[in-house]
Amino acid sequence: MKIGIVWLPNVGKSTLFNALTKNYSADAQNFPFCTIEPNVWIVNVADPRLEKLRKTIDWEKVVPANCEFIDIAGIVEWASKWEGLGNKFLANIREADAILQVVRIFEDWDIIHVNWKIDPKFDIEVINAELIMADIETVSKRILSDAKKARSDKDLAKAIEVYKKIEIELNKWVLVTDMWLDEEELYSLYDLHLLTNKTFVYACNVSEDMMSSTEEELREIIWVWVNQKIVPICAKLESDMIEMSEEEKKEFLDEMELKSTGLDDLIKASYDALWLMYYFTAGVKEVRAWTIHKGDSAPQAAWVIHTDFEKWFIKADVVNWADIVEFWGWSWARENWKVSLQGKDYIMQDWDVVLFKFNN
Repeated sequence: MKIGIVWLPNVGKSTLFNALTKNYSADAQNFPFCTIEPNVWIVNVADPRLEKLRKTIDWEKVVPANCEFIDIAGIVEWASKWEGLGNKFLANIREADAILQVVRIFEDWDIIHVNWKIDPKFDIEVINAELIMADIETVSKRILSDAKKARSDKDLAKAIEVYKKIEIELNKWVLVTDMWLDEEELYSLYDLHLLTNKTFVYACNVSEDMMSSTEEELREIIWVWVNQKIVPICAKLESDMIEMSEEEKKEFLDEMELKSTGLDDLIKASYDALWLMYYFTAGVKEVRAWTIHKGDSAPQAAWVIHTDFEKWFIKADVVNWADIVEFWGWSWARENWKVSLQGKDYIMQDWDVVLFKFNN
């Protein structure tokens, strides 16, 4: 999973990113456009179930699920029209699966907002406008470059009609995700990697006293559609927790009356937004989480381990992670009838620990 982070300067993104990567590699300063070169970090997904599985039979290694975050420079108005930095930065997130918009809601006049006001709805409109203008340029270039070939290629001619339709709507400031395109039209756009055709997740950087805000309350503040994920997060709190032990962090969260950190919620929301989940394997040497799409069958889940495994799949032993922990491993779980033998039609669940059987 690859997430591109976009933001206006001085919304607290660098502080958030420092906490996300659990180090201070991103330079957090109180002036706009601090980040120049993009940072790319692989961030592990915190899941206590993995450690419980490891301790059950003392497996040597734990390999969590992870996601890649691409941290680009803060967007300012007309970034997409710049010949240098703007286009370069926007290009860095074209390959991302989703776009994370960091939106400032907290008020602190010691930290200067680039527009000299706290207006999250306006900030989102600025970012979306830049993404839209970048997409208009991409679509326009493709129409021009494919025009001649389309005269003798019916499929390409059809695609150009879709491009023209998209171009008209983009010029009305409509995001591609809001255009209600059918499957065939979306397929035509696949290789364009349009920025506004990606899943959006919003990290609302709030003050400490707003961490208990509901998604509905935040949605009223930033005015985004109900199908887009919103996560309240306090970058300052996350930064404060960097040096804490797990015990200290738990006590701190209890004091704040929070069940989990904002960062954990953010990664979970990113998985949910992309319709992703993960399952576990527990072998002799390691416990590992494997990312798949929700609704994937057992053979499709085996494919992520090795592409040939889907073809060689016969059956799979499946057990709930809680059962394998309770009965201290595969053997006792089998003796207590907790392990089921599943075939090709089995739909994976996010609590599954799986042992695949192959014929090669």
